[in-house]
Amino acid sequence: MATLIITEKSSQAKDLRAALGDRYGRILPAEGHLLRLAEPDEVNPDWKRWSPTLLKPDGLYPTRPDGGGNKTAKLAAIKAALKGCDQVILATDCDREGQLIGQEILEHLGFRGRVQRALFTAQDPKTIRDAFAKLKPNNELRPLYEAAVARQQADQIFNLSLTRTATKTLLAPGTRGVIGIGRVKTPTLSIVCLRELEIRNFKPEDYFEVVATATAAGGSFLMRHAPPPKDRIKDRARAEAIARAADGHGGPLSVTVEDRRQAPPKLYDLPALQKTCGQRWGWTADRTLEVAQELYDGEGKKLITYPRAEARYLSENQIADVPAITGALTRLRGFAHLDLSRPVIRRGKSGHFCDKALEGVSHHAIVPNVNVLDDLESRLNRLTDDEKRLYALICRSYLAAVMPDYEYRQTTVLMNVPVDGKPVVFRAVGRIPLKLGWKAAFGSAETDGKPDEKEEEQTLPPLTDGEPARLSEPRVEAKRTQAPPRYNEGTLVDAMQNAWRFVEDPALRDRLKEAKGIGTPATRAEIIKGLRRQNLLGADGKWLVPTPAGLQLFETLRGAAPTLVDPGTTALWEMRLDEVVVGRADFRSVIDGIADEAGRLIGVLVGNHGPAVDLGVRGGPIRAGRGVGRRRSTSPRPAGATPRTRSRKTAVAAADMDGEAPKTPRRSRKAKAAPEVPDSIAPVADAARPPPAAPSSGARRKAPTDKMVAFARSLADRKGVELSDTVLQDFDSCRQFLDQHAR
Repeated sequence: MATLIITEKSSQAKDLRAALGDRYGRILPAEGHLLRLAEPDEVNPDWKRWSPTLLKPDGLYPTRPDGGGNKTAKLAAIKAALKGCDQVILATDCDREGQLIGQEILEHLGFRGRVQRALFTAQDPKTIRDAFAKLKPNNELRPLYEAAVARQQADQIFNLSLTRTATKTLLAPGTRGVIGIGRVKTPTLSIVCLRELEIRNFKPEDYFEVVATATAAGGSFLMRHAPPPKDRIKDRARAEAIARAADGHGGPLSVTVEDRRQAPPKLYDLPALQKTCGQRWGWTADRTLEVAQELYDGEGKKLITYPRAEARYLSENQIADVPAITGALTRLRGFAHLDLSRPVIRRGKSGHFCDKALEGVSHHAIVPNVNVLDDLESRLNRLTDDEKRLYALICRSYLAAVMPDYEYRQTTVLMNVPVDGKPVVFRAVGRIPLKLGWKAAFGSAETDGKPDEKEEEQTLPPLTDGEPARLSEPRVEAKRTQAPPRYNEGTLVDAMQNAWRFVEDPALRDRLKEAKGIGTPATRAEIIKGLRRQNLLGADGKWLVPTPAGLQLFETLRGAAPTLVDPGTTALWEMRLDEVVVGRADFRSVIDGIADEAGRLIGVLVGNHGPAVDLGVRGGPIRAGRGVGRRRSTSPRPAGATPRTRSRKTAVAAADMDGEAPKTPRRSRKAKAAPEVPDSIAPVADAARPPPAAPSSGARRKAPTDKMVAFARSLADRKGVELSDTVLQDFDSCRQFLDQHAR
């Protein structure tokens, strides 16, 4: 019986060959999705022209071979191998999308033999061998596959239909571009816009705190009266009255001494890594993934595990790797001072090694690769400065995870001062480190753990509970509330992962928590890039800001179709897909339900009479970010610019990529570089490229398109407005005329 094993990517195939040899059969890799869904016009030629239409075929969108990268060759190799096989083992990722990647190949090629499933969340030899010793019949995972098909088909219908509708109904006359609508993309824009509006509408408030010097037998220290936010002192006269009462007041101290301990932070998944790198070094989410990917599969490197991780735990059988990894790392100069002779293993969800926390998850936390420790030094010599920096961060995280708790002694001192017959509490806090524990792995570097208490700490003199002290030199400190910060790419990725915070319905909040937010670790950076390409988001230094067009689109959709900007929409979808997985709903009925909702929203957008959205807003360029690495301008591309290197179909696909987009591993460094992705999207079908303007003695002037001129003449006739020669000959003048009179 000939058997073929299909993996999701080449690195998986290599790990399986190392763990299994050829005992189970030939191993061939895919390259993420080897197939794509047919384009709308491939199903119905009438759908080639963009219009507000529900793009739902009678059945399902069929699959087509995807020609990107090496996909054609890999699909051909699998097809040829299947001809001589009567059994297949799918060894793709064990999540919903991984099931789709493997099974859609067999469905497309019409394989009718026996199919089994290998399920594993780590790619170490022991985990792989255990998974192949416990193969499952693939038909047991049919519901998971059908849920993935429902997600894929629904995304295509929903995103493409509403993108075309929004572009045709909301785009300003005479302008070009694509208004991309997506189940993940549009709520992501909403998150940034809501924060921007919160900042713009923020009204700072002054408040006051009172500080005084306390003198006891052992020495002096500062005490502070700082009520919590809801009880802040807004009246300066009140604060000054408290200061007068404190001046010279004597009384007993209430002293509490506690020995506390703090466990190390969780290991990194991709969102946590992107957030940390964004905060610490100003990296974009895409930059973090790019550097991590190079550490993972760069030639002669392979120093870390799979970077697109969605879990912050390791499997329990990886406990056996701890001595080898810690031993190798502490031989490096930067970690040689750490004592890891007795690693601390923390199991369960409160620790770092937990099989239960990895159930249904494809990839464990990002950690150093145990398989390359023999020649670690030579691999490190190949790294760039950024790669060294990121690898050191991942190593510190791993070492901290197996080091003892940080132990400290905290002293809290309170004193009551009577003001108008009521006690007002002054407070001081001191902390003495007892054992650095895991904090020694980070040294002076920041950690990814929970922040320590925010109140100011100080070194306190020896104090005993009940001893007398006297307050002196009181002063009133004026403070002011601060607006929340804007998002950078790292904190926006974190907000996408924790999008449940923006949802009020308890059931939807819980489901969005389980789904780990909107988007996936592999797609969130690309979604942010897509919003920037479409000129819906821009950058102010390292901060993301909505462009005028982005803010206008958000306001329009929030008023007309709030479902589109609500992260809770993803939670509703996930709940419907859950019904498919457990057998309580048919996947076709789920697709039909989401298509019906898309049809309703098309009607809403067609009936909308709000202001049009101009994606080609002119003005001063938005400053490029200061992220490490190659800089890229975020200035809006001219509205009529059309990239020569991309077909319209490719541009539309880029505009609509959303949610669980096709998984495509990073290209090999030897592959020919793809052309730079432009900052704007190709024009819609009925917006013809303007002809070149005739040269003049002065600056070159761009002529308006024939359709713009025809529209301008129609408006002038209907409204009795004079049409000047400038409007008929100059693109900018014509567009201003249309903007003024088309509403």
